[in-house]
Amino acid sequence: MSRFSRVCRRRTTSMALVMTMSVALVSAQTRIVPPKNKYSPEEDVKLGREAAAEVRQEYPIIEDRDIDGYLDELGRRLVAVAPADLKHPAFEYSFTPVNLKEINAFALPGGPMFVNRGMFTAASSEGEVIGVMAHELSHVLLRHGTANATKAQGFQLGALAGAIAGAVIGGGWGQAISQGSQFGLGTWLLKYSRDYEKQADLLGAQIMARAGYDPRDLARMFETIQKESSGAPPQWLSSHPNPGNRSQYIADEAAKLTIANRPDQSGFTRVKARFDTLPAAKSMSDAGRSNTGGASTTSVGTVGQPVPPPARDYRTARGGQLFQVSVPTNWTAVSSNNAVKFVPQNAYGDARGQVVLTHGVELGVARASSRDLRQATDTLVRAFMEGNPEMRVGAGSSTVRLSGRTALATPLIGRSALGGNERVGVYTTFLANGNLFYYLTVVPDDDAAAYQAAFDRVGQSIRLTDR
Repeated sequence: MSRFSRVCRRRTTSMALVMTMSVALVSAQTRIVPPKNKYSPEEDVKLGREAAAEVRQEYPIIEDRDIDGYLDELGRRLVAVAPADLKHPAFEYSFTPVNLKEINAFALPGGPMFVNRGMFTAASSEGEVIGVMAHELSHVLLRHGTANATKAQGFQLGALAGAIAGAVIGGGWGQAISQGSQFGLGTWLLKYSRDYEKQADLLGAQIMARAGYDPRDLARMFETIQKESSGAPPQWLSSHPNPGNRSQYIADEAAKLTIANRPDQSGFTRVKARFDTLPAAKSMSDAGRSNTGGASTTSVGTVGQPVPPPARDYRTARGGQLFQVSVPTNWTAVSSNNAVKFVPQNAYGDARGQVVLTHGVELGVARASSRDLRQATDTLVRAFMEGNPEMRVGAGSSTVRLSGRTALATPLIGRSALGGNERVGVYTTFLANGNLFYYLTVVPDDDAAAYQAAFDRVGQSIRLTDR
């Protein structure tokens, strides 16, 4: 054999070894399989496009060439290296900065993504911001929003109602179904299960590595967000529950990946300085509309501290032009764009990174999936249970009266954020326009007897004023 032949053979062997190692590295990463989805990518796009237009009307969008261009560049960098089989041609990607102080980012079906200024304020590096963006992009690519809707049988995309940021009922990962918001989309689309969160974490880590970023930056950002949960909990945690051991499994995944050449990250410092030249960031309570005339709040006392019994005295409250109700004088109104809760001290706020309601009531509206009250109620109840694996229906529905109308009462049993079981009562009736009005009660088992009379009195006091 000639020297030339021996050299060629060695080179061929070396190339084969390199190719084998490359295949091994690719195959070592966790395989992510999109969940079942009965909707088309085009339906994702239509839904996301309509919702994004309303978000841009309601939120303080930043219109600054430097910041817009920088965020768009980061987003396009991620899309370019995302798995080709997940990048549906119909998707319409956009990356929009929002002048809100909360640490939050969310992506809508089909591609629109919104990143709060607060995310940049909290981040110490570009990798931390792009890590959250890669996570949100992964929700889009895996189509988790409409996959949620797919799991809610009988649920129609055209009947979406709810809010982007909603409270979790009880201690699980519940879906807060509220009055149809100005966004016209429900928490099915943006409140994810722990399984979906882990999928987005892992796929996001893989995309980061391909784009030249260390996936451990994503874990560090999660740790920062978790630390911020003392006091007013970050919105991001309300819709993105921690699957557990998050930092560890992201680090494990990172160890399986080859990180591409590091991109220029000098723009991060420049853009953070650019934010400082803008008007002060608003809070969600400043930016959002309230339909009860009260100020929005993220907590009432401290969850875990003693909760007082209902006061004997009552006061009348109104829910816009829709209803009026009498509630104990020691209950605080917690209003949002689309619902109102009345809660006692220490019964609403953060618990282990989630906004929870442990005692109290909520009144709101969900667009009915059917003109049959029982079918419409079943869809609503399934939505509550979808993200609460430990929640179950109690003794079954019964017919009652609510504001003089035929209604259904459905008892649920779940796990309380305070430990032990909780009792959730869901009372539903139709409004004149065909929407579904609900009155919901929540209380731990241990306090159920002390609250039952108050729940009955509140329910009997409800007067619907939609006719």
